[in-house]
Amino acid sequence: MPSPGFPGSSTELAGVGEALGPRFTFYSRATGTLAANTLESLPFAERGDALRSTLRQAPFWLDVTDVTHSEMQFLSRAFAIHPLTMEDIQMEETREKCELFSNYYFITIRAFDQSGRDGAGPAFMTPVNFYLVIGRDCAITFHSRHLPHTANVLQRIQQLQAFGLQMTPDWVNYALIDDITDSFMPSLRFVELEVDAIDDLVLILKENEQADMLRRIGHARKRVMQLLRLLSTKADVLKTVIKRTGERLAPGSETILYLSDIQDHVITMTQNLSHYEKTLARAHANYLAQISIEITVASNRTNDVVMRMTALASVLVPLNVITGMWGMNVHVPGQDADSLGWFFGILAGMFVTAVTTFYLVRKAAQIL
Repeated sequence: MPSPGFPGSSTELAGVGEALGPRFTFYSRATGTLAANTLESLPFAERGDALRSTLRQAPFWLDVTDVTHSEMQFLSRAFAIHPLTMEDIQMEETREKCELFSNYYFITIRAFDQSGRDGAGPAFMTPVNFYLVIGRDCAITFHSRHLPHTANVLQRIQQLQAFGLQMTPDWVNYALIDDITDSFMPSLRFVELEVDAIDDLVLILKENEQADMLRRIGHARKRVMQLLRLLSTKADVLKTVIKRTGERLAPGSETILYLSDIQDHVITMTQNLSHYEKTLARAHANYLAQISIEITVASNRTNDVVMRMTALASVLVPLNVITGMWGMNVHVPGQDADSLGWFFGILAGMFVTAVTTFYLVRKAAQIL
């Protein structure tokens, strides 16, 4: 992509609103890092350089946050950006991809909102689209909200300049993708520790300590699916980027090796997440199985108590029949006799009836 100056005057940017924080960040070896809230406010004049001549001092990198329609129109004319690329950026296309155009290649990659890394932030893990327009002598990046990746890459450039780094658009592309990929590592480490804890505790927690286990499993599986959704397509995108970049880089360039290393990291993270998901699914099944076993044990205990009560009732009911019958207004055998023989005889009959009933109930329980 050639490095054209912006056609037209600053009136083309009239009406562009101010935003909190620098929405535009410009970097080149000649100017260093420049930042402003609007494109026309970039302080080129303070360094004694005209805008057109500064942009011709390739390579350079322009980062834009929350681009407006008028700014997008202006940049597309200045850098010959294809209308399809404009549409993807303005419509916030979410599918990760790499497309090749005549003077640049266009990459869509998904980062995530990192506000509240402990997971307490309401927007944490919300996907944020990062768009990269990579030409031969300039890189232009777009994203809808402020992310730390731009500042991280700029800091990395400053650190590596002492070792002779020559910033190129392809290197900026690599550094941004690398920083976005590295931003997933703390979340993966958190998920790994949580999965290991759940897998160890799911079968050994006491009954009164299992109240939040199902909630922990649900939250961990949700975090795993969020990460899988963001990482699952990155390996294919990187494969395409490596192919496209290899066609334009000089033989022996290490950028391809670095991109391949990122691809390996993404594949490893995806495989680890798949393993975590399987582990959580097994822990979930084990938890439900343990709950089912505990319910079965409690049910068996209840049934045992009910059977004992039934046996006791079976013994007492015949006795109630006997005492109830003689308690009515009927003639009781031996009521006219002065001795207690009939009384003890009736008691002996009740005892024999109780023993016989108990024997029959116990024998029936053994048969069942």
